[in-house]
Amino acid sequence: MKLHVQILISATLALAACSPPQQPTRPPLEGARIGGAFSLTDQNGRATTARDLAGKYSIVYFGYTFCPDVCPLDVQHIGAAVKMVEKDDPALGARLVPVFVTIDPARDTPAVLKEFVGAFHPRMIGLTGSPAQIAAIAKEYGVYYARGKGNAGGYMMDHSRAAYLMSPAGKPLALLSQEGSPRTIADEIERWAR
Repeated sequence: MKLHVQILISATLALAACSPPQQPTRPPLEGARIGGAFSLTDQNGRATTARDLAGKYSIVYFGYTFCPDVCPLDVQHIGAAVKMVEKDDPALGARLVPVFVTIDPARDTPAVLKEFVGAFHPRMIGLTGSPAQIAAIAKEYGVYYARGKGNAGGYMMDHSRAAYLMSPAGKPLALLSQEGSPRTIADEIERWAR
């Protein structure tokens, strides 16, 4: 009898190990304290607040336009992913807004942001503000950044690398992969934006 129970338990465990993993049904960042109210200036010089994104899904990414490597690549992937979502599901695509928030307001003026975001997606919003405003929104999103050494125009910025998918109510849904392809990002958006 003991042997039969051990065989049954072993067989059950083996079958369980072969089963596909359960996919989460709730967004991974649901309930996290990420995001919040902000008041910044967009690439056209207009005041922009969190209320301007209400009713839309947004992808919020923090970086700077003078970044020599990861920021342009990440923003390119985000822009391409949004275009894929627009093709896969036009209704969802129309409710999806990519947002680039600078961590370098000294150099990233509205005019600089306009040229930068315009290269990646026609509806991408670029946001800047005073150093205090940028510090406040970075804190709301848990984003680290610091100015590196260098002269006034030639310094680098050190910063965390994250793209947040936010709900139409401004609540966090998921942290989008920056290591994958635009298709990976689009799939995550389509998975959590319901």
